[in-house]
Amino acid sequence: MIDQQKSLLIIIDIQEKFRPVLFNTDELISNVIKLVKVFQLLKIPVLVCEQYPKGLGETMKEIKKELKEYEYVEKISFNCFLNSDFTDLLENKFSDKNQLIICGIEAHVCVIQTILSALLKDYEVHLVANGVSSRQKMDCDIALRRMELEGAKLSSLEMVIFQMIKDSKDKHFKEISQIIR
Repeated sequence: MIDQQKSLLIIIDIQEKFRPVLFNTDELISNVIKLVKVFQLLKIPVLVCEQYPKGLGETMKEIKKELKEYEYVEKISFNCFLNSDFTDLLENKFSDKNQLIICGIEAHVCVIQTILSALLKDYEVHLVANGVSSRQKMDCDIALRRMELEGAKLSSLEMVIFQMIKDSKDKHFKEISQIIR
């Protein structure tokens, strides 16, 4: 089960230059915005990574607009764990977070490499399957299958959210219900 106290949302490389080439851009943006809103409502930390933003642009504006409190890492390695700023945040600021909730792009490049490293470091990884994408649907589908085989727990946006709040008695249930509609 996902525990709010142990969780960290990691958004990987959902940047402007990818917008016209992803196979499911609108669904991806919508789902990531919902994740961000719920995580911020629940005061669960968010870590945003951007791959070479000078060339690929910043995080897509719709998502960035919803980010109020978050940590940011700029990287050039596909694998977030090859960036010392990223690992420093995990080891120091987020040392009590062993459940990584991951969304982002591209599933078959940066997301899979980061997840494989996270699993090797004994993190419990929950991959939001409807919060990832690639340029080609087949690349994304194969990456999802591979990450699950390697030990990532495939989840959907709503699976993650409802596991965190446990039941309809949660004080945020009504507001969360409005967000995910």
